[in-house]
Amino acid sequence: MTHTTLSKKQIIMLGSMLFGLFFGAGNLIFPIHLGQIAGGNWIPATIGFIITAIILPLLAILAISMTESDSMYNLARPVGHAFAVFFLVATHATLGLLIASPRTAATSFEIGILPFIPKGSEQIALLIYSALFFLITYFMSRNPNKMPSYVGKLLNPLLLILLAVVFIAAFLINGGGSTLLTQTHATAATSNLTNGFLQGYNTMDALAGLGFGVTIVAALKAFGIGNAKERSKDVAKVGALSMGLEAIIYALLIALGVISLNFTKVTANGGTAFSAIMTHYTGMIGTGILAAMAIIACLTTSIGLVTSFSQDLGTRFPKIGFKRFLLGTSIGSFLIANFGLDNIVALSTPILMLLYPLAIALIILGMLHPLIGKNRLIYQFTIGFTLIPAVLDAIHALPSFIGQLAPFAAINRFGLKYIPLFDLSMEFLPFMLAGLILGTLIAKFTHQPAADTALDAD
Repeated sequence: MTHTTLSKKQIIMLGSMLFGLFFGAGNLIFPIHLGQIAGGNWIPATIGFIITAIILPLLAILAISMTESDSMYNLARPVGHAFAVFFLVATHATLGLLIASPRTAATSFEIGILPFIPKGSEQIALLIYSALFFLITYFMSRNPNKMPSYVGKLLNPLLLILLAVVFIAAFLINGGGSTLLTQTHATAATSNLTNGFLQGYNTMDALAGLGFGVTIVAALKAFGIGNAKERSKDVAKVGALSMGLEAIIYALLIALGVISLNFTKVTANGGTAFSAIMTHYTGMIGTGILAAMAIIACLTTSIGLVTSFSQDLGTRFPKIGFKRFLLGTSIGSFLIANFGLDNIVALSTPILMLLYPLAIALIILGMLHPLIGKNRLIYQFTIGFTLIPAVLDAIHALPSFIGQLAPFAAINRFGLKYIPLFDLSMEFLPFMLAGLILGTLIAKFTHQPAADTALDAD
C-alpha cells in the first residue's frame, strides 16, 4: 500500500535516525571548544554555529529531495560533468575516507579510551580499537534498509540519556546555569557570530547532509512516499524534530564550554575540555559516561558516513558496486584513523574551506529549484564565482609551514588588502550572490529555459 504521508511513529523513527547520523565526533568536541573561545560572546557564536551545523544540513537534505537527485553528482550535474564528478568524489572522500569517518574513531578513542590506557601503549591501543570500531561499522552498514532500526531504536536513546546526565550534573546540581549568566570573559576578538558560523564547518554536517539526504529519501521511498512534494514536507517534519533536538544539545554543549573557563584553561580541542569538565563535575563516573557517549555518538555517524559514501559511489560506478566501496571505505578509514586525531584535524581546515562554499552554493541552488530548475547558466555562473573565494580561503587556511611559502603568502596579502570580508573567510557570500544574479540575468536575456532539458543522463 502506498502512503501519502508518514505516520507519527515513522516520523519519530526517521527523526531519531537522522539525529543519530548527524550527531557524532565533531558534534561533541567542537561546540565545547567554541564555548571556551567565545566566553561572554557565546550567544552570537551559538547562533552562527547553528546556521552552519543545523540549518544548512537540513537545507541540504531538502535540496536533494526537491531536485529529486539520487546523489550529490545529480545535484551538481547542471554545472557540468567534470565538476559534478569532482564534487562527488572530493566530498565523499573527505567524509568517507580522509577526515570525518577516520575522525569518528580517533575522537572516540581519545575521549573514551585513552584515559584508561597506560602511557606508552597508546598506538597499539588505537590500532586495536579502530580495527574493532570499523569492523562493527562495516557489518552494521551492509544492509542500509535496517539503518532506522539500528540507529533510531538501539543507539540514540542511550546517547540521549547519557547527555541528560551530563547536563543535569553541570547546570542543575552544580549551579552551572547561574555561572553562565555572569560569564563576561571572551578569549578571542573574533568570537562572535562569524566565528561560530565558521566553527560549524568542522562538524561537516552540511556536506554530510548531501550524502545522508540520499539515505533519508531512500528510507522515505521504502515507506511508500513516492511524491517529491510529499517527500519534501516529510523531510521538513523529520528535520524539525531531529535538528531541533540537536540545536538544543549544541547550545548546552557550548554553554558547558563557557562555564568550564572557571576551572580549566582554553584547550586545543573540545575532547580535552570535555574530559576536564567530566572530571570536575562527576569524577571517574563521569569519565565512564563520557567514554560510552563518545563511542556511541561516533559509531552512529561512522555507520551513516560509510553507508552514504558506498551508496552514492556504488550507484555512480556500478561495476565496483556498494559492497566493494563499503569494504574499501571501512579499511581506508581504519588506516587513516591510526594517524591520530591531531593530524586528521590539521588537514581538515583547508579542505573544508574549499568545499563548504561550493556546498552552500549548491544547496541554495537546489532550494531555488522551483524557480530556476536545473538551468545550466545559473548553476555555472553561481559555482564559478563561488569557486574563486573558495580556493582563496583554502590557501588562507593552510598550515603555517605551507602558508608562509612565497606564492601563498602573496595571495594572502592580496586578499587581505583588496577583497572585502577575506579576513573573516566570508568573502564567498558576495561572490556567490553576484554569480547567482548575473547567471539569472543572462539566462533570462538569452531565453534559456528554467528547466534545462539538455542535461544528459550520465
